[in-house]
Parts: sequence; C-alpha cells; structure tokens
Amino acid sequence: MAKGRKNGLYSGISEELSALMRTGWADTERHDLRLDEQAPYAARRRASLSERFPGERLVIPSGNLKVRSNDDSYPFRPYTGYVHMTGDRARDGALVLEPRADGGHDAYCYQLPRDSRDNDEFWTGATAELWMGRRRSLAESELVLGLSCRDVRTAADDLAAASGAPTRIVRGIDPALEAAVTTDEERDDELEEALSDLRLVKDDWEIAELRKAVDSTVRGFTDVIGELSGAIATSERWIEGTFFRRARLEGNALGYGSICAAGEHATIMHWTDNDGPVRPGELLLLDAGVETHTLYTADVTRTLPISGTFTPLQRKVYDAVYEAQEAGMAAVKPGAAYRDFHEASQRHLAERLVEWGFIEGPADRAYDLGLQRRFTMAGTGHMLGLDVHDCAHARNEEYVGGVLEPGMVLTVEPGLYFQPDDLTVPEEWRGIGVRIEDDLVVTDDGHENLSAGLPRSADEVEEWMDRLAG
Repeated sequence: MAKGRKNGLYSGISEELSALMRTGWADTERHDLRLDEQAPYAARRRASLSERFPGERLVIPSGNLKVRSNDDSYPFRPYTGYVHMTGDRARDGALVLEPRADGGHDAYCYQLPRDSRDNDEFWTGATAELWMGRRRSLAESELVLGLSCRDVRTAADDLAAASGAPTRIVRGIDPALEAAVTTDEERDDELEEALSDLRLVKDDWEIAELRKAVDSTVRGFTDVIGELSGAIATSERWIEGTFFRRARLEGNALGYGSICAAGEHATIMHWTDNDGPVRPGELLLLDAGVETHTLYTADVTRTLPISGTFTPLQRKVYDAVYEAQEAGMAAVKPGAAYRDFHEASQRHLAERLVEWGFIEGPADRAYDLGLQRRFTMAGTGHMLGLDVHDCAHARNEEYVGGVLEPGMVLTVEPGLYFQPDDLTVPEEWRGIGVRIEDDLVVTDDGHENLSAGLPRSADEVEEWMDRLAG
C-alpha cells in the first residue's frame, strides 16, 4: 500500500472497508478501440531507427511525474523521442527495440497497467487510478499503438537480466531504468542524436498536426486582439490567460511559456513573467503557440501597436524587421543551406543598423564581426515539431550545417531589440522591441507559410487591429 500522508485524517484501512472497496465494480475493458492513425507512421520511424543500430538493444523511456511542490506534480509531458517513436503519451513507459539475428529489431512497449481491483492499489496513494483517472489496460494499448505491451513494473529487472547485445538508453529520463542497464555515455548520446536526426524531416501526418497547431494559434492571436481593452485595464496577464484559454480549448496546452511582452518588456527575449502594464502608445510583442493533443506545437510572434497604430519610429523599426523576414523567408527552399535564411535576415538588419548609425560599417564588415547581434540578439529561427526548439540534439552537420529538404518545418523570426538602458542609441529608441515570426514548411519548389493567416506588414496589422479591436 502506498505510504499515507503524515497528517492524513484516516489512520488506516479496516478489513471491512478494504473488502467493500474491492467489490461491485463493472468491467470497463474497452474492446472497441482502433489502431491510432499515427501508428503506421511511428512504425516507419522505428524501422529507420532500427537501421541505424543493428544488433543493439535500444531503450527509450517516456519519463515519470516530476514534483512541483510537496505532493503536487507538474502536468506530465513525455519525452519527445518516445512520443515520436510510439505515438504514446503515457507516463512511466518505455519503448524497447530488441535486436534480432537478421539485424532488425522487435519492438515492444512497457506500460503502466491498470490498477488491480483485487487489492487496495487502485484507490490508495496519490497516483492511484481512482485519484488520477483511468489508464489504458495493456491489451487496450496494444490495440491503439500496434505494439506488444508489457508491465513496466518488471522493466528494470528485465533489462538488468538481458544479455546477448549491447544496450543504449536515452539518459536523464527515467532514473530507475537507467540504473538497471550498463551503457556508455557517448554511445547513449548517439542514440539521442539519432532520435533528433529522424525528426528533421516531418512526414505527412506530422505536417498535418503542425497545421492544426498553427491554425489554433492564429485563433488565439485573434482572441487576444479582441480582448486588448481587458489587458489595458489589467496587465499582460490578461493576454496570457486569453491565449491559454484557446490552447486548452483546442489543444493539449501551450507549446511553451507564452511571451506577452508590452512596452520595454518586448526587448527581453524570453519574458514570461507577464505581469507588466499594457499601455496605449507602446508595442505588444506576443510570442505564443498552441500544442495539439498529439503534442506538436506552433511558434508564432507578432508585434502589435497597443493603440492600433504604429508611431513613425515604431513603424520604422517594424518595417526593417519585416523586410528582414521577407529576405529570410525567400531563402527557405529545398537545396538551400540551412544557414541561408538566417544570413539573409541578419545581413539586412546589419545594413539598417549601419544606416541608422548604431554600428560601424560597412554592413558586410559589421555582419562578419557580428556587430548587429547587440540589437538582434538571437539567431533567426529553428526547427519546429514536437518540441518548440525541435531536433535540438541532432548532429550539427545534419541541422545548422545541413541543407533544407522538403518536409522540414522551421521558424523565421528576425527581431530588433533596443534595451531601455542602452546609451548607444537615442532615447526615443530605447525600450522598443520588435519580432515577427512565422512557421514554414519546406516544399518541393519552395516553402509554405503555415501561419500566413496572420497579417504581417505594418499596414495589414493596423487594419487587422482596427477590424478586431476597434
């Protein structure tokens, strides 16, 4: 039985209560479940992973609950590589690829089974089913995932006793499983690299999910503009809550912490406190994305004049960023170097900064020295998918040093940020931050802007806000 709370109101369980709790329950086993639509795609992903590691046992855990405070856990979010290889989103699971003599692998999935009604486990303890909700049975998971499923409570012993092949495991996800196997850190890192590499090019199912994420995000941005008066009357928290409502209504949650940055907060790349005032005459930088129920996320940014109209200086900065984004987006096409879109955007911003007298030219020299980075700060984009910064462990030669291919999905997000305490720029520029970000999928002949449903140019933004916010 699970350990009770120190200050619990009940000192124990009587035999009579235990007997009462074990009887009178209906059979809820579901026999109507069908194979998940993602399952065939996940099977192909596993086959690709198998080809990279013939003769080796591969262990990819889903992860465990993490404590937020005392006995309160964070909402569970499984390890991305596990989701990609299985389509499953359950906690305390693990995918195992067991090597065969022919060089291939047999795949099976460890899962936490349903709690038995023959003892008290189903209703005692903070993670019991009666407290946290019904789980799928192993048989149900097999129907949905198209994988053989086993009881994860035997996984550590099974892996410890396994022999005949070297083992690799993704580290840092499940301490108990990691402790059960003898592996090499460098070889384990290669497994994580491979899992990231295999996400660089999205399949048709993944692109459809990303399209859903972006479409919901577009609606979330529209919600925010419609409720700007509420934010002006309160704070950035109103914006955060408005977008979060859309994310929970249409998806699983937020893909990352929303950046609802008004005024000088727009110069902070990852402002997530979202507790500042929203004042007419200033800019609002909103960077937010909806995560679908299958955990694919959008990542979109728009910078909006809170009063509905840009000041001449705000428009000057905004137009420079817009032009830089246009240059970057034009470079997104198959066969182009991944770095091309970043370089195109950054060179344009370097030219503007030299023109304005903020960095020493000529522009090519300024770019080669990286001088524009004082005001652009970050790179111009990243891969997008199950993680907002997807494929983060992929090999450099396959990612930043690679070539764009159809099916890759990435962001293009140049920005200019003039810090409120930057004495190298005139006072009226200080506290202005502008970023424009869109989600692009590389196609056979160029790219598609998945977030094109949101206006981008200054004129379009002003018309959009006038129509929605009045």
